[in-house]
Amino acid sequence: MTSTVPNAVQHTDAAAPPITMFGPDFPYAYDDFLAHPAGLGQIPATEHGSEVAVIGGGLSGIIAAYELMKMGLKPVVYEADRIGGRLRTVGFDGCDPALTAEMGAMRFPPSSTALQHYIDLVGLETRPFPNPLSPATPSTVVDLKGESHYAKTIDDLPQVYRDVAEAWNACLEEGADFSDMNRALRERDVPRIREIWGQLVERLDNQTFYGFLCESRAFASFRHREIFGQVGFGTGGWDTDFPNSILEILRVVYTEADDHHRGIVGGSQQLPLRLWDREPQKIVHWPLGTSLSSLHDGGPRPAVTRLNRTAGNRITVTDATGDIRTFPAAVFTGQSWLLLSKIDCDDALFPIDHWTAMERTHYMESSKLFVPVDRPFWLDKDETTGRDTMSMTLTDRMTRGTYLLDDGPDRPAVICLSYTWCDDSLKWLPLSSKERMEVMLKSLGEIYPNVDIRSHVIGNPVTVSWENEPYFMGAFKANLPGHYRYQRRLFTHFMQDRLPADKRGLFLAGDDISWTAGWAEGAVQTALNAVWGVMHQFGGATDPTNPGPGDVFDSIAPVELPED
Repeated sequence: MTSTVPNAVQHTDAAAPPITMFGPDFPYAYDDFLAHPAGLGQIPATEHGSEVAVIGGGLSGIIAAYELMKMGLKPVVYEADRIGGRLRTVGFDGCDPALTAEMGAMRFPPSSTALQHYIDLVGLETRPFPNPLSPATPSTVVDLKGESHYAKTIDDLPQVYRDVAEAWNACLEEGADFSDMNRALRERDVPRIREIWGQLVERLDNQTFYGFLCESRAFASFRHREIFGQVGFGTGGWDTDFPNSILEILRVVYTEADDHHRGIVGGSQQLPLRLWDREPQKIVHWPLGTSLSSLHDGGPRPAVTRLNRTAGNRITVTDATGDIRTFPAAVFTGQSWLLLSKIDCDDALFPIDHWTAMERTHYMESSKLFVPVDRPFWLDKDETTGRDTMSMTLTDRMTRGTYLLDDGPDRPAVICLSYTWCDDSLKWLPLSSKERMEVMLKSLGEIYPNVDIRSHVIGNPVTVSWENEPYFMGAFKANLPGHYRYQRRLFTHFMQDRLPADKRGLFLAGDDISWTAGWAEGAVQTALNAVWGVMHQFGGATDPTNPGPGDVFDSIAPVELPED
């Protein structure tokens, strides 16, 4: 058993089925739904060609539009910025176009099985992502309080780090039935998943991540909690998540979402872009050769500036050009705060308790900065120590996490000098990209005093602070204690037969509506929920051999906590 990832309690049975982001809140097999030869469903022929607005051209919006098009509907996609959303891949001015940086999503776990369906569909390749202490990472340096430790595996670190990993194992077992839930998820044992999770939701909804640690005997030591927060294992430190609900963390570790990550070769933004251009071979109503691109004459409609309900309970959309169109149904996939600020909305669009849930949404800040370098010089060996010149670095300094990304020993490479969240991200907000780089190089220079990183830089840095992006205002959602009821309202919104008749027709999707915000899998799953909802509204149905998420909703619905 290894202890190099946050969910360090590993399932050791090699014959066990692979894990998937299957629940625990909504244990529906989206990967099986997508793989079934009967498809996702069909609508009456009388509705073919009907327009459906899809607001937001990120992964969730593009998947929803793609699947609705295949059913014979005409999606009309609105996008304020660029197709891809937080799947944003950028290049470096004056450098080889193949040299790219992932400003948003950059690593994807194998448990993202619905996401993998689309990665395979468009023919993209993946490769292991160099997380700290992973097999894909030549070496890792952990630098805390001015003291650095070089490691290839966790066994190379001082005993206290192994103690911290073991404490996390014990904490998960004692407080959250980790092995039992992990086994139930692997076996897709829905009754057992619901039994375990229902008890945990009732007990832990009001608990922070940090409070959960403090209640564990395994984490009685403040020093251990501090190290775990600053360094963690797997993707790095966890202290920026300490104020969040422990349920958010359990969803990640149960499904191994923070383990065995892979990156998309050439950049993640290729996925929505390829789906935009893809001409499906199995399509209803539209002739072969139809794509989302062809239905839009090449590009999506511009930003939406107003949403309102009009006669006949239709959804009317006004865009940045002043164009006004009315639709029998619409799917909104942007971050929910846009409905409170950037878009002028009627109160009648949603029930009041859904508006409350959106207002209570908590987003995490996040920033990154990348620089292009001439080659992966970090693989050079130090003549004195025999170690790598530089390593993937976890530190309590301003940079926090530094990742080294290469495409071979003789090719230009990329360094993510810093990847931070929350307060650590806000510290960078006032600085320009070059000012950020100078502070980062100073911090790394203190860890690697004999390494001249600057001499290898071959282009200007690129940076992002997602909290400063006007159509995002944060990187991803993270529920605070007590937010389970709010999240349930937003996730289950696609079940609109349960809503008043005058509140139907506008469907929410996107990763922040999902139970796994911050993971592309959540964007895919909620897109498929919305597709089912739109199909159902148009009088359509799934094949009996392949029931959709709405067909089985009552048997796997998320826990419903009392309001009083």
